[in-house]
Amino acid sequence: MTTHAPRTSGQFLSLGELLVDMIVTDGAPRLAEAETFVARPGGAPANAAVALATLGMPAAFMGMVGDDQFGDKLQEALAARGVDITRLVRTPEAATTIAFAWKDRRGDGNFWLLRAADTLLTPADVEVAGIQDCAALLLCSISLSTGASRSATWRAAEIAAEAGVPVVFDVNLRPTLWRDLSEFAPACQPIFDRATIVKLSLDDAAGLFGGMLGHEDAVRRTAEIAHRSSVVLTDGGRGAWFVPAGSSEVVHVAPFEVDAIEPTGAGDAFTAALVRRLSDAGWRAPVLEDLRYAAAAGALATTRPGAWDGLPNARELESFLTTRA
Repeated sequence: MTTHAPRTSGQFLSLGELLVDMIVTDGAPRLAEAETFVARPGGAPANAAVALATLGMPAAFMGMVGDDQFGDKLQEALAARGVDITRLVRTPEAATTIAFAWKDRRGDGNFWLLRAADTLLTPADVEVAGIQDCAALLLCSISLSTGASRSATWRAAEIAAEAGVPVVFDVNLRPTLWRDLSEFAPACQPIFDRATIVKLSLDDAAGLFGGMLGHEDAVRRTAEIAHRSSVVLTDGGRGAWFVPAGSSEVVHVAPFEVDAIEPTGAGDAFTAALVRRLSDAGWRAPVLEDLRYAAAAGALATTRPGAWDGLPNARELESFLTTRA
C-alpha cells in the first residue's frame, strides 16, 4: 500500500455517476414483476459523497447530469446534504441517467442502468477539478464502461497518484454495461495500479477473473493485480474479507445482524466509513477495527429505506458499535 502523508485539509472527492434510482417498493424479486417504484437520488459515487458528508467529512462530487428536471432534482438534493457541487457539470446533450434497483430472493441488491449524461464527463473536465488538492479521490468502475468517462476516470486517478492523493476504488461491476466482459479487467487495471484501497464483491471478482471464486481466493487474486492496494471484499450478510497491502493474510470480518429493510447504499456507507477511519489514521494499512467500523455503517444503512436516508451519522455509528462490543 502506498503511504501518504496525513492531510489535515482538502475535500474527499467522489467522481462518477449521479443518477435517479427507481427503487422497487412492492417486494418483487425480479424487475419484470415489479409494479411500483419510488424515485430517489443515487449512484455509488454520489452515495459515497453523501455518506461522507453525513459522517462529518468535507465531501465533494464531480460528475455530469442532464439539463433537465431530474438534473435539477439531483443537484438540489446533493447540496441539501452538504456535498460541494461546484464540480457538477450540466449538459443539454443527454438526459440524466436512470437506474432501476430491486432486491432478489437472496436479499441482495440488483441494478439495471439506463446510461446517458453520466457517460459524457471528459478528461478536460477532470483537469480543472483540483484533484491534486483533495484529501482523497473515490472512483467506481461504472464510469469505465464507456469512452469519454473512462478516459476521464483514468486521468483523475493519474492526477491523484502523481500528487500523492489516496485513491479509493469501488469495483462495482454492472455486467449489462459491458458489451464484452473481457474488457472489464483491462479497463480497471490503470486504477488498480494507483489505488490505495480496492473494494469489491464476489460478483465483481467473477467479472475480473472469468468465474466464481471463494472469498479468500477472490481477495488474494485481486491483491495480486492491485499489488499496491489493500483489498476488501464485501458479501452482504456473510461479512467481509480483507488483505492489507504488503500482507498475504486474509482476515474475515463477521457481519452485524440487523433487521434489514433495503440494501441500496449499504456498500457506499461501508466505503465512506472505511475512508473516514483510514484518513484519521494517516492512511496506514487497515486493521480489523477499521473494517468493523465500516461493516457497522453498511449494516445500519440497510435498516432504513433509501440510499441516502439510511446513511448513518458518526454518533449513530459509535452508539451502534458500543452496543455490539
